[in-house]
Amino acid sequence: MKHLIFIAALLMCAPVAWANPAAEAANAAAALRTATANLKAASDRQDRMAALSETIFAIEGGMAALRGNMREVAVQEATILTRLKSRESEIATLFETLLLIERSPEPTLLLHPMGPMGTARSGMLMSGLTPGLTDQVDRLRTDLEDLRSLQFLQTDAQDIMQEALQAAQLARIDLAQAISDRTETPMRFTADPTKVALLIATTETLDSFAQGLGDIALEEEVAIAIDPASLFGELPLPVVGRVLRKFDEQDAAGIQRPGMVLVTEPGALVKSPAAATVRYQGPLLDYGQVVILEPATNLLLVFAGMGQIFAQTGEVVNKGAPIGLMSDSIGGSALAQDTLYIEVREVQTPVDPAEWFKAE
Repeated sequence: MKHLIFIAALLMCAPVAWANPAAEAANAAAALRTATANLKAASDRQDRMAALSETIFAIEGGMAALRGNMREVAVQEATILTRLKSRESEIATLFETLLLIERSPEPTLLLHPMGPMGTARSGMLMSGLTPGLTDQVDRLRTDLEDLRSLQFLQTDAQDIMQEALQAAQLARIDLAQAISDRTETPMRFTADPTKVALLIATTETLDSFAQGLGDIALEEEVAIAIDPASLFGELPLPVVGRVLRKFDEQDAAGIQRPGMVLVTEPGALVKSPAAATVRYQGPLLDYGQVVILEPATNLLLVFAGMGQIFAQTGEVVNKGAPIGLMSDSIGGSALAQDTLYIEVREVQTPVDPAEWFKAE
C-alpha cells in the first residue's frame, strides 16, 4: 500500500499531458494538400496571375506550418520518451498494482491487519487513489497514441512536402510566364532613366539612394490619397518566413542596418503588402535585387535580396500582387534558407518595420 501511495503521488506531480500534436500536424498536412490541389484551378482561372500568387503563398504557408508542427512533434516525442525512460520501474509497478487491483476480489483487497478500522481507512484510501491512478494511465496512453500517430504522420508529411515543393516550383514558372504575358500595366509615372542611372552610379548607401530617389522629379505623377496612418501596424509580411534579425540588430559580421531580415525558403514568392507605386526595381550595391514601393506619400517600403523581380518601375501594384521571387540557386533543398531585407522609411527616415507589419 505504501508503494502504491508513492507511485500515485509521483504521477500526480507529473507534468500535464501535452496537447495533441498529431491533430495539428494532420490539419496542416490536409491544408497543404488542399493548397496543392488548388493549383490546377488557379492555372485555369481568368485572373491567372492573382490566382497563382494566392495559391503559391498558400502552399508556402502550409509548408512552413507543417515544418513547424513536425519540429514540435520531434521535441515533444523526445521529451515524453525521456520522461517514460526515467520512470520505467515506477510505471511498471503502477501497471502491476492496477492489474492486482483488477484481479483481486474486493473483500480480500480491503482486508487490513489492524482490523475493521484499518480496513475502512484502506477502503477510503483506495477509493480516492484508484480514479487518480486511472486518470494518469489514461493520459499516459493518450501520449503514446499521439506519438504512434505522429510516427505515421512523419513519413506522410515528407511525401506531402516533397509534392508541394515540386508543385510550387512549377507554379512559380507558370506565374512568371503569366506576368510576362501581360499586355497592359497601369503606370503612375515615368522615371527619368538617366537620372536614376546616375544616382545608382554615385550612391554608396541604401540611405543616400532612397533620399536621392525622392528628389528626382517624376513625370505624370498622380497624388497618393492613402493616409500612411491607416497602414501602421496593418501590413502583412510580404513573404512566408520568420524574423532572423530585428531593426538595428547586428549580424554575425557586426554590421548594423536599419531594417529587419526575414528567413525564407529558396524561391519563395514576395508580394506587395499594400497597393503601391513601384519607385524603383533592380540591382543596388550589395543588396542584390531591390524593389522600393511607395504605398502612401512620404512612406517607402524597401525589399532587398530577391533573385527575380516581376515589378516594373512606375507600375501601380495591388495589395497581394507578386513583385518577385527569392533566389532559388540553392536548389530547392528542404533545409536551405534565403533572406529578405526589409526597410520602412517614413519621411526619408528609417523606422522599425515591426511596428508597421502585423505579427504573424
